Amino acid sequence: MAGGIVVVGAQWGDEGKGKIVDVFSAHADMVVRYQGGANAGHTLVVDGVKTVLHLVPSGILHAETLCVIAAGVVIDVAGVAEEIRKLKANGYLKNPRQLLISDAATVILPYHKALDAAREKSLAEDKIGTTGKGIGPAYEDRASRRAIVFADLFDPSTLKAKLELNLIEKNALLEKVYNAPAFKAADLMKDLAALADELAPYRSRDVSVIVHKSLKAGKKVLFEGAQGTLLDLLHGTYPFVTSSSTVAGSACIGTGIGPTNIEKVIGIMKAYTTRVGSGPFPTELKDDTGSRLQRLGHEFGSTTGRPRRCGWLDLVAMKYAIRINGITNLALLKLDVLSGFEKIGVCTGYKIGGETVHEFPSNPTELDKVEPIFEYLPGWKEDLTKINNFKDLPRTATNYIDFVGNQLGTPVDVVSLGPGREQTLWVKPLFT
Repeated sequence: MAGGIVVVGAQWGDEGKGKIVDVFSAHADMVVRYQGGANAGHTLVVDGVKTVLHLVPSGILHAETLCVIAAGVVIDVAGVAEEIRKLKANGYLKNPRQLLISDAATVILPYHKALDAAREKSLAEDKIGTTGKGIGPAYEDRASRRAIVFADLFDPSTLKAKLELNLIEKNALLEKVYNAPAFKAADLMKDLAALADELAPYRSRDVSVIVHKSLKAGKKVLFEGAQGTLLDLLHGTYPFVTSSSTVAGSACIGTGIGPTNIEKVIGIMKAYTTRVGSGPFPTELKDDTGSRLQRLGHEFGSTTGRPRRCGWLDLVAMKYAIRINGITNLALLKLDVLSGFEKIGVCTGYKIGGETVHEFPSNPTELDKVEPIFEYLPGWKEDLTKINNFKDLPRTATNYIDFVGNQLGTPVDVVSLGPGREQTLWVKPLFT
């Protein structure tokens, strides 16, 4: 029985998981998306053509790779239908059975998005910084045992009963609390009926069994998450987090397999740090250097277009991510963005109230009081984007990679030097 490999974001998301999963998928039989929703934006560049995916697993650009959306995902059915149309228009997904959607996945509906937007608006300066995609309200319905699941789309009587029940509460909130328009069950039923017809070819009644059988047969299975470790609902910088568990253990829960099925956990990290939305960010650079990182790294959200806050690499946060995910190997992305900096900062510790600490605070509010301790390494001037062999990297760049790997005590097995598939250097193969 083969072990699966989990690919997890090791920072605040936007690390480039989509590109790495796309590259890894050339060697995989199956890619499973296990949590999150359409707030994830994975940008893939193949032969100069950009594809942005939000719900469909990043392995979909490889025709022989089976892609699965598991029960732990919340699905914007209109959004996934639009993604499928675009993929087919671009020559992908010729076989509908290349994509399977779990019957047990929660469906995001228009009222979830309306509530999400209304709540953010009401918070004004204290807003969380959600993408407004309805993720949180949909997960709330799952926790309160009133979610509409993908299977319900194909059972009109059940769907109608659930919609009518949900709208009693949702419309009351929208109209009386947020002064927003209400929804009608009949209108939603009409729209969902059309989407059900369109999505029926991708329906899968038991994703857990399919994934389990693939692993048992020795297939190479990748598990792909959304967002990053520090946005985890339980272990992130709460309350400035997403509404699901983003850590590697969620791959088992969201898919329906046991933890003994996981062989490796690949942590995806940038060579610096970024964050979208509100919340603490110890190494943030609110100066020309931060603006330069943002510009050179094209740091704008692929889902919302929002500018990302930028700062130097935070090894305290990275060590925390390695610990709570059980990360075994690292992929270092966007090393090319650091070209041209005379010196490159790396945070190796924090000062909190005069005390030096090397562990990420368990109380997220302490992060607002953190003073980062930086070490500065020599930079390099060379353009790295055309390099295709490790031996051709400048010595200062390899020194940076070695410093990061040694500080973290975890091997850096993959280095990315640009958005294209071919701009990827391998230290060690993914599958042994």
